[in-house]
Amino acid sequence: MKFSIAARKETNRFLKFAVVGAIGAVVDFGTLNLLNYLTGMDFIYRQAISFTLAIINNFLWNRYWTYPDSRSKPLGKQLTQFFLINAIGILVRTPIIQFSMKAIRSFLEPLLGDVVLPFSEFLTVEVIAENLAVVIAIFVIMMWNFFVNRYWTYNDIDKEELTEVESEYERTTE
Repeated sequence: MKFSIAARKETNRFLKFAVVGAIGAVVDFGTLNLLNYLTGMDFIYRQAISFTLAIINNFLWNRYWTYPDSRSKPLGKQLTQFFLINAIGILVRTPIIQFSMKAIRSFLEPLLGDVVLPFSEFLTVEVIAENLAVVIAIFVIMMWNFFVNRYWTYNDIDKEELTEVESEYERTTE
């Protein structure tokens, strides 16, 4: 019984974390592509800016929605921990994106050849490769972020949760 209550809570947290991640992906992709459209800025800078904005978005949503019971640590400490985990994430994300972009581009170029895509002034093989590479990186980094944040940034909920699980177990076994 103890396991099922804790497992249910953890599954719920992961699903919330994934929803927050999806919102963060919208921020990430939206910023990445908007900066490309508005500024033509180099990809490496656009993806760093878009990732940073997604980090801020995700921290706020995770602190107040995914882990609302995580309040024993000061906001600044949690933000620092969250940021450090994500800084490692961007160090991992960047080579994943670069490698994936090359592989996707080399796959798409011969496949699409001279095909004129809808919105071809914006939708190029390069843009498709960039976005697919970011999808791959987001999945890898989401797994890293969930587990490390859960057991470092938001580890203060374990004690409270254990007491809650024990109380629930005692009520159901009496």
